[in-house]
Amino acid sequence: MNKMDLVNKVAEKTGLKKSQAEQAVNSVFSAIEEALSAGEKVQVIGFGTFETRKRSARSGRNPQTGETISIPESVVPAFKPGNKLKEVIR
Repeated sequence: MNKMDLVNKVAEKTGLKKSQAEQAVNSVFSAIEEALSAGEKVQVIGFGTFETRKRSARSGRNPQTGETISIPESVVPAFKPGNKLKEVIR
């Protein structure tokens, strides 16, 4: 399912016009992005938690040359599914 499929499904289930459903989906994604960029967690009970995790610096290998490279520390987004979501997909 891609974003437009999701917009169509939201429009179908809510009775909204597709443009309104797209605005709603975009607003949800935007709110999640803003919270994560501010270092906050977004917890949707029963669905899951969006959060950021710190990846420590490490060494890696360039696959083309085999040369060892240094990979800097970074912050990455992560999703932890909730129990209800886990049960639904089993």
